[in-house]
Amino acid sequence: MRMLAGVVAGQPFPSTIVGDASLSRRPMRRVIEPLSQMGARIVAIDGHPPLRILGAPLHGIAFSPSIPSAQVKSAVLFAGLHAEGTTSVTEPAATRDHTERAFAAFGLETQTSGLTVTVRGGQRAAAQSLVVPGDFSSAAFWMVAAAALPGSRIEIEDLGLNPTRIALLAVLRRFGARVEVDQNGASAGEPYGRVVVEGDRLGSVEIAPEEVPGLIDELPAIAALASSGGGVTVSGAGELRVKESDRISVLVDGFRALGIDAEERPDGFEIHGHGAPAGGVADAGGDHRMAMAFAIAGLSARRPSTVTGADAVVISYPDFFATLERLVA
Repeated sequence: MRMLAGVVAGQPFPSTIVGDASLSRRPMRRVIEPLSQMGARIVAIDGHPPLRILGAPLHGIAFSPSIPSAQVKSAVLFAGLHAEGTTSVTEPAATRDHTERAFAAFGLETQTSGLTVTVRGGQRAAAQSLVVPGDFSSAAFWMVAAAALPGSRIEIEDLGLNPTRIALLAVLRRFGARVEVDQNGASAGEPYGRVVVEGDRLGSVEIAPEEVPGLIDELPAIAALASSGGGVTVSGAGELRVKESDRISVLVDGFRALGIDAEERPDGFEIHGHGAPAGGVADAGGDHRMAMAFAIAGLSARRPSTVTGADAVVISYPDFFATLERLVA
C-alpha cells in the first residue's frame, strides 16, 4: 500500500487504496507526509487507510524520515520517477535495498551516497523478464526451527541472499547454530544461493537497537528460537507495535500462553528459554508472523499446542503448515 501510493501519486487520475482490517490499522502518515510535500493530494482517516489519492504534478524533494523504513523510502523513490527534478531520501539507518536494485535492473539510474539515495524524474523503465529468489523472511522460520532442535538440519535452495536481508544468519551463529552459506547465482542484482542450518547448543543473545532495522521481520522468529533454550533481549524495536498487530504485546501474551517465560518492554521484549515449554493455546491476533512464530515455538513443547487465527499465514505463506508437516514428518 505504501509503495503503490508512491506509484499513483503523480498520475493524472484519482485512486483509492483500501485494505483488510489489519492493514487498515497501519500508520500511513509516514508516506502521506513526503508525498504531500511533493505535491500529491491525499485524503485519509486519521492517517489510516483507505487512502484517497488525487493525482497531481509532482516536484522533487529531499526527504529525511525519522524512522528507518524501506517501504517509505521506496514510495518516495517511485514518486520521484514521476516528479520534476530530482528526489532524494536520507535514512537514519540503512534498510533493505531491493528497490534500488530493481531500478537498476529495469534501466533506471539512482545514485547512492552513504544513507542517501537520489533518483532523477522523467526516467522510463525497460521491460524485463526476471527470476525472484526465495523470500528470506519466510525461510527464517525453517532456519530457526532447525537451530532450535539439536540434531536437526535444514537445507534451503535458491534463497535470496541480499546483504541487507541476511542479518539473521549472524544471529543464528551467536545462538550457537552451525550455518553454511553458498551463494551460487544472482538475478537482477539480487544474489541467491543455498543455506544450511544445523541445531546445536543454544546461548543467550541481545539484539541492540542498531541491529533492529536489519532484523525487523525476523524478530518473531528469533523469539521462537529463544523460547526453546537460552534467551533473547530485544530493545529499540518499537516499530513492532504498528505492524499487522502489536507484535510486542501479541508475542509476549502468546508465548506466556504456551508456558514460555516472556516479558514485554515498551520497545521490545525478553524471552527466557527454560527447556521445552509446556504448550497451550496462543492467539496470533490475525498476524501471519505471529502464527508462524507460535507454531515453531510449539515444536519443542511437552504437549500439543494450538494457534488460533493461524489462517493469517495466507498473507505471506499459504503453504506454511503443509511445509511444516512435511518437514517434521
